[in-house]
Amino acid sequence: MDIEMIRIIVAGLTMAVGSIAPALAEGNALAQALESMARQPDASGTISRTLFVGLAMVESTAIYCLVMAFIILFVK
Repeated sequence: MDIEMIRIIVAGLTMAVGSIAPALAEGNALAQALESMARQPDASGTISRTLFVGLAMVESTAIYCLVMAFIILFVK
């Protein structure tokens, strides 16, 4: 196998593995937030604000994996 082929495979695996956990965590966080908003409609503003901050933190993991995949692909 050529080194370029290995780099492409590793970059793909980095994105595949690095995006599974954030996707599951975001889905779980959204489900819990919607359940909380259904139980306490008065607190929906606070819950949604906290949800967006939490989703940004979780999404940063996937963004870091994307950056690492770009580094693996394009840095010689």
